[in-house]
Amino acid sequence: MINFASVVDRNADRFPDGIALSEGDREVSHADLRTRVDALSNAFLEMGIDRGDIIGVLLYNHIEFLETMFAANRIGAAIVPLNYRLSAAEWAFILEHADAVAIVTEAEFVEKVDALVPGLPHVKNKLTLDTPTDNSWTEYSALVRRHWGSASELVDVEPADLQRLMYTSGTTSRPKGVMLSHQNLLYKNLAHILEFSLTSADTTLVCGPLYHVGGMDLPGLATLHAGGRLCLLRRFDPAAVIDAVERLRPTNVWLAPSMMNSILQLPDIASCDTSSIRFITGGGEKMPIPLLDRIARTFPGAWFADAYGLTETVSGDTVNDSAHMRSKVGSVGRPVAHTQVAVVDDDDVAVPSGTLGEIVVRGPKVMSGYWRDPEATAKVLRNGWLHTGDIGRIDADGFLYIEDRKKDMIVSGGENIASPEVERVLYENPDVIEAAVIGVPHPRWGEVPKAFVVLRPGSTVDEDSLKEFCRGRLAKYKVPSSIVYIESLPRTPSGKILKRELRDVDL
Repeated sequence: MINFASVVDRNADRFPDGIALSEGDREVSHADLRTRVDALSNAFLEMGIDRGDIIGVLLYNHIEFLETMFAANRIGAAIVPLNYRLSAAEWAFILEHADAVAIVTEAEFVEKVDALVPGLPHVKNKLTLDTPTDNSWTEYSALVRRHWGSASELVDVEPADLQRLMYTSGTTSRPKGVMLSHQNLLYKNLAHILEFSLTSADTTLVCGPLYHVGGMDLPGLATLHAGGRLCLLRRFDPAAVIDAVERLRPTNVWLAPSMMNSILQLPDIASCDTSSIRFITGGGEKMPIPLLDRIARTFPGAWFADAYGLTETVSGDTVNDSAHMRSKVGSVGRPVAHTQVAVVDDDDVAVPSGTLGEIVVRGPKVMSGYWRDPEATAKVLRNGWLHTGDIGRIDADGFLYIEDRKKDMIVSGGENIASPEVERVLYENPDVIEAAVIGVPHPRWGEVPKAFVVLRPGSTVDEDSLKEFCRGRLAKYKVPSSIVYIESLPRTPSGKILKRELRDVDL
């Protein structure tokens, strides 16, 4: 059975009393997870949600997030996770673009969702984890209770059928919907089960957001696939992570570089017992030996698995194995099972080892394309390969090194920010003639956006006012940390903005 929801059935049969999911004091066994997913699946069908439909999920890390995904998959539907850090306008775009027929959320977001729904005619059902504020909302737990004990049919989906729709900032002014299929996820899980030797004895601490492939998939769902346990933290907090490690004894965790740095800064970290962690998945920046030494002191015996991957591949395409963590420092390792990685020139011809070029990936965990965007799909899926836009090299031993990230991409606290997305908002301000946004270093977040703006003659709009304008249209982390007013933007003879010159400007 290719349907990923079949994993719930298998685990309920093999490990009925084992804990599948936990969140704070709540624990759900594999057997209970099947019962809850069956009930929710029938509730969805009763609401008119059916095969091929898409359900929006706007939640922090809750057990219900994963239950919703499994229940949707069980009936042949899919979910679209929403980044809770986005603005309401960004949620509206994603829900409309995805043709979402329902949304599952919690009290914090109910008021904002209510304001959006009148403009989203496809959204027919609104579910909340909390007591509804009015009868237009349905209480999630009431639905599960109403259908408790009912069995549901597991739909036999096609391998290419949509399992999940993940919106990524990409490099355009609007986010793109990455179509992840049941086959994509199953091959990703298989690769990570092999790479990390995952078994039913493993526990993954999920402290990254489930709307992100890092939190959901690295290794995340692969642990659950193997019969293991996911311990969910509602949101990332460095002290809460270490507390959970000491109390729950997880075997692995995914940490973006900014998350790792904040944990290493905890004042009492040296006295904490983190010995249960056997591997940490990470990635996003080169890891110098001194930092690896600090990680080793904090997590004794742990393998820091530096990795490379994309939303378009369900994450984790390459992993630096434990034997080469130090001898190949700076490398993101070799390809995982059933995945090929190459480096090519501008003519898509493979370059010799050690030569810089564009990183391309192929294999069964590569997405089928971008939702309702054939033009963007054709740009990245060419000649059987996914063209990442990232620049790297492969050494003589087959280890990949990332030398530059996607053009114009800013990575802030593990979140991707497409500079054209911020520029689009700046251009909406009537006082702005031209705008260009780059990433600049930040001690905590890695990078933050910085804007260069050309104002209309006679304009007196100040930096704070322009930032406030952006806050109403962008997630907080996408708002420029600083705005520099300049007379004109540097351009090539063809009119292309020279962002490399802006990066060299000391302002």
